[in-house]
Amino acid sequence: MRIGAPGAEKPVVRVDDTHYADVSDITPDFDEKFFAAGGPALLAALLADRVARGDVREFAGERIGAPFARPHQILCIGLNYSDHAAETGHPVPDEPILFTKSPNTLVGPHDDVRIPRGSTKTDWEVELGIVIGRRTSYLDSVEEAKAAIAGYVLVNDVSERAFQMERGGQWSKGKSAETFNPAGPWLATTDEIPDVTSLGMWLDVNGVRRQTGTTKTMIFNPYVIVHHLSQFMVLEPGDLINTGTPPGVGMGHDPQIWLQPGDVVELGIDGLGTQRQHVIGPR
Repeated sequence: MRIGAPGAEKPVVRVDDTHYADVSDITPDFDEKFFAAGGPALLAALLADRVARGDVREFAGERIGAPFARPHQILCIGLNYSDHAAETGHPVPDEPILFTKSPNTLVGPHDDVRIPRGSTKTDWEVELGIVIGRRTSYLDSVEEAKAAIAGYVLVNDVSERAFQMERGGQWSKGKSAETFNPAGPWLATTDEIPDVTSLGMWLDVNGVRRQTGTTKTMIFNPYVIVHHLSQFMVLEPGDLINTGTPPGVGMGHDPQIWLQPGDVVELGIDGLGTQRQHVIGPR
């Protein structure tokens, strides 16, 4: 995890719901350099000793930031749940649909989500995020992709559908407004998630359940995604991949539902914690 004011977060490791270990003496941040050096494995060894010595602290209401520093890139996979593809009227894709999201969309799990200027169709998407653990390209097999993943994170892939669908077919236009990628509260290393293809997912808006799903309905699982992307680009340590959303997005309702200032969005994935965001108006 990373806790503290925006731009001044410190790296910590969550011990339990109420305690953490400060590891800022080991690494200045959970960034590209940290992941490239095999940092998660190093922390696992050091954490056991710190916990045994009682060198832990209590959470005291600090802001929770995204659990890793701004990545080199945020890559996104569209229509990756068979039931979500059905609700949008799209056929199941033959291979992963790729688009990008600006890295400066990354915010903490409880930070405000700001509706962009001129928006009429701001939407929500609970998603599983993959964080890359080492520099990766041209992987030989799907099995090899497992070793390239540092861990998993809960993400809200906030989207502006009019910008995405009605402004020249450029999906990134509808994905890259400020605050459009809340992530966290923590990054779970791969050993903490026994079966990433069987995780329950949910999202509420103003206390009403809007999304209920499971990673079981993913068309392309995380290992297939990482292997596939590595054939087209270099994945850097700390890069984030958003892997798609189950059904229940605002665009999929009849009539459609869009986020408004004053709304509260809450979401979660098994083993990856929960988020809560207030929706605020444009600048």
